[in-house]
Amino acid sequence: MMDTILANVNQKRLEQAADLLKQGKLVAFPTETVYGLGADATNDEAVASIFEAKGRPQFNPLIAHISDIEWIYDFVEVSPCAKKIAEAFWPAPLTLVMNRTSNCKISLLVSAGLDTVAVRFPRHSVAQQMIRLLGKPVAAPSANISGTVSPTTAEHVFQGLSGRISMILNDGPCAVGVESTVLDVRTDQPVLLRAGGLAVEEIEAKTGVKILFPDKDPELPRSPGQLLSHYAPKLQVRLNVIEPEEGEAFLGFGSVKNATLNLSEKGDLKEAASHLFAYMRLLDKTEYKRIAVSPIPMNDLGLAINDRLKRAAYPH
Repeated sequence: MMDTILANVNQKRLEQAADLLKQGKLVAFPTETVYGLGADATNDEAVASIFEAKGRPQFNPLIAHISDIEWIYDFVEVSPCAKKIAEAFWPAPLTLVMNRTSNCKISLLVSAGLDTVAVRFPRHSVAQQMIRLLGKPVAAPSANISGTVSPTTAEHVFQGLSGRISMILNDGPCAVGVESTVLDVRTDQPVLLRAGGLAVEEIEAKTGVKILFPDKDPELPRSPGQLLSHYAPKLQVRLNVIEPEEGEAFLGFGSVKNATLNLSEKGDLKEAASHLFAYMRLLDKTEYKRIAVSPIPMNDLGLAINDRLKRAAYPH
């Protein structure tokens, strides 16, 4: 357990929050929707700490928060549709899902291994100032224990996460109180992935763009992570392997011998989580015939790691 600072917002506290983020620490901060649990989105281990603190059972995609619309060109491919909607509404309770660029510095753990990044430019001035002081995108889900009600006050955050995170920036209750609207804007036909704080009707009226609803169009893609084989690499994956077979890449954990890559030689689940997607991608580009994976403990972040590995190993 750590001491969690609960602080009313001022310039000194904002600078302290940015410094903590630079150190790989977690900071809860207000947005216009709900309080977010933030980490440097380019720091793999910091992002893994989000899942650890929330007790998040799966590596669901996170949202990368920015403080300048121009930042998106550094790490995502911006379709004409995305540009039109972003320029019409941001900053807003609106998250846009776009494809990662080849040199994207956002942690793969933020993307949950997908080729996309969910991005939001929050309207809240405190969020904007903190992100600007960090100078990098901030990855953040809602600042609560997984499965509990999303927090709309700093006190809600403190009740759930005190002792698990470094700081909570208190700026009173959130104005909107529900999560952001999420649109897949990779093509010129946007798809609603989550209804939220910005009405679809308002987006359509202002931009003239028709938004599709997955529930009404069953052939459309749904929210990331729902398909059993969604996270599968090209190579087949074999789980709970003690001794790899000839021709297999061996993804180790702990003190195993002869690992091609080791998620964490010291058996640290947070370190393993931070390496998981990047190492799977590296091995998928090799000449091996299959990827064999060491057993991973089924506790703490091990639950999420095993969930993703199970999806990767699903026949495809």
